Amino acid sequence: MEMKRSGLVWGMCALLLLAGCSRKQEVAPAPLAGETGKAGAMLAYSHMLRIDLPGPSIAGRMTEVRAACENARFGACNVLRIDQSEHGGSLTVRIAPGGVEPLSRLAAQGGRIGFRQTTAEDLSSAVQDNRQQLALLESHAHTLEELAAGKDLSISDRIALSHEQASVQQQLQALHATEATQQRQLDTNRLELDFRDRDIETGHGRIAEAAGDMLDQAAEGVADVLRMLGYGLPFLILAFPLALLWRWLWRRMSRRGNRG
Repeated sequence: MEMKRSGLVWGMCALLLLAGCSRKQEVAPAPLAGETGKAGAMLAYSHMLRIDLPGPSIAGRMTEVRAACENARFGACNVLRIDQSEHGGSLTVRIAPGGVEPLSRLAAQGGRIGFRQTTAEDLSSAVQDNRQQLALLESHAHTLEELAAGKDLSISDRIALSHEQASVQQQLQALHATEATQQRQLDTNRLELDFRDRDIETGHGRIAEAAGDMLDQAAEGVADVLRMLGYGLPFLILAFPLALLWRWLWRRMSRRGNRG
């Protein structure tokens, strides 16, 4: 009997140890590696990471991650967007693939990663279309330069040619800008860090959130009732004198019937 009890105790201890290890593994931030397209592939990679942190530390952590990006602590990095709310915030950056993992580790330090996603957008068609347009415009610009070098052009022709050259140059600049943007998307990774208050996920947070929702729903219900009363009040005002008139007519007709 004693051996059975001791075995049961040891089994419970082992289960507790396993549960503790699983909790530690759940809390430990998981690495998020950057991605680079294989030879010949034109893939723009994007990562999304949801991080649960204590509410008071979110603002400071966002400031720390932003500073690390702006100071190129983990490689070339640019901040694209910053959002902050009452219970969290988000920070979106574009960073070299090698900097994705260390920056995500810094963001998740002392917290828990609740969700992570990596996607890739194929830019091969867009890059090819842009290159074709560039080649056509550059050929057209070269033809315009040859025409402008002629000496037998009238003033009106030179004016028209000058306008066409200016238009082609503007289009070339736009296409070169698109080319640079596409190359930047291929050379770097887009990383979105979504910070959330982990206390909201606890029982107290859920109860508080449910209580807030209940109060909101109650307020909406009262507002709906007041709106219905507002719509029905004019009909009630009209219906009351009509009801009195109907009652008076009914009594009068009843009296005549009794007399007859």
